[in-house]
Amino acid sequence: MMNQLIACCGLDCESCDARIATITNDDELKEKTAQEWSQLNNTKITAEAIHCMGCRADGAKTIFCSNLCEIRKCVNEKGFNTCGDCVELDNCLIVATVFQHNSNAKKNLQQH
Repeated sequence: MMNQLIACCGLDCESCDARIATITNDDELKEKTAQEWSQLNNTKITAEAIHCMGCRADGAKTIFCSNLCEIRKCVNEKGFNTCGDCVELDNCLIVATVFQHNSNAKKNLQQH
């Protein structure tokens, strides 16, 4: 069985600052993560929005993970656990951006 902390796209939620800050109730890390994500996404993200237990884990999710992530939507619509279940993985343009920025994501999907 695949680790529930591997996100639909292959990112490792266990090492995600949003999850760590949620579990440890670390307001400083929430603020730092909000600032980093605001810059990365060219939008304002508040520390209050940094509340997540993981993409596929039970519990809270950030607004992006719960409602906006096209990868998670696609996986759920197809009835898959992750993108690793899809035969189009190697040619998928939706998840390709994640793979460009995180070389371990595809490996995480292929290991399980």
